[in-house]
Amino acid sequence: MKALVTGAGGFVGGAVARALRARGDEVIGFSRMPHPELSGLGIDHRQGDIANGAAVEDAVRGVDVVFHAAAKVAAAGRYAHFYATNVEGTDNVIAACGECGVAALVYTSTPSVTFGRADLEGVDESIGYSDHYDAPYSRTKAEAERRLLAASSDTLHTVALRPHLVWGPGDTSLLPRVVQRGRSGALRRIDGPAKHTDVTYIDDAVQAHLLAAERLLSGGEAAARVSGNAYFISSGEPVDIWEFIDRLLEAAGASAVEKRVSRRAAMAAGWVFENLHALTGAKGDPRMSRWIVRELTTARWFDIGAARRDLGYEPRVSVDEGMRHLATWIEERGGLDDACAGAR
Repeated sequence: MKALVTGAGGFVGGAVARALRARGDEVIGFSRMPHPELSGLGIDHRQGDIANGAAVEDAVRGVDVVFHAAAKVAAAGRYAHFYATNVEGTDNVIAACGECGVAALVYTSTPSVTFGRADLEGVDESIGYSDHYDAPYSRTKAEAERRLLAASSDTLHTVALRPHLVWGPGDTSLLPRVVQRGRSGALRRIDGPAKHTDVTYIDDAVQAHLLAAERLLSGGEAAARVSGNAYFISSGEPVDIWEFIDRLLEAAGASAVEKRVSRRAAMAAGWVFENLHALTGAKGDPRMSRWIVRELTTARWFDIGAARRDLGYEPRVSVDEGMRHLATWIEERGGLDDACAGAR
């Protein structure tokens, strides 16, 4: 099989690309920055912008399946930048697949497309999309997912996967951000009732992508059942949000979160930091945002029965086992900073 992975320089996209190559598939990686470590594995890495339709079509030509993991992920920023990558970039991938006769398109989406302001506990895909979004990331990912699923046809099978809070060895996003804020003292435990959330170990996220591609490429009834659908993906064991954060910090050799703040104060701080971030045009994430506050104070866990039934997905790595793997990965690389630098 010949596969294209967009966002191959990222955490999920990179893991999918490496897994495909490890099992002997021919892999093309596509991302904005050079990634010589991928080329060293025998992956044909192409550097380009997902918002450039011609570059995307050139990368897509001749492949059997596309794994579309490229995205702009941040807590705040200019809407136009999110739209260009997440929506227009996805449009480019869909168009290229149609033009080049690609049979299967697997999209890395997010449960954030369903997030409003209320708890989501044990809901399935029938929950639908939210009617309110706190951040341009979730809003543009929802629009992109709608367009991708609507593109499903007899000649192009599409599916959207919604893994929540992907974590584990190789993480250059969630873990470094949590630890950096913990070390700086910027991380505060937000007061309120305990809330649970789904998380997804990286190996399970990869497994879901490979299974989805197999179903789409199989043709017949199996492909028809999956195509045009979105699926929640997780480890199947919701965790207490703050206990999980403390365990990530412990695995990285950092202290647990001790300082506390009220939810009202956190929301006010989020509003201030969002506006400062916008006014100054700063890069990266603001120190706090209202979207982050809601992520930390709202229950977000899902029924993954549809993925089990249609994709044959079954979580293989428990949170406890994943934490042991993460701690070992960090220790073997001489600490978090060196581990994350080596994973980029």
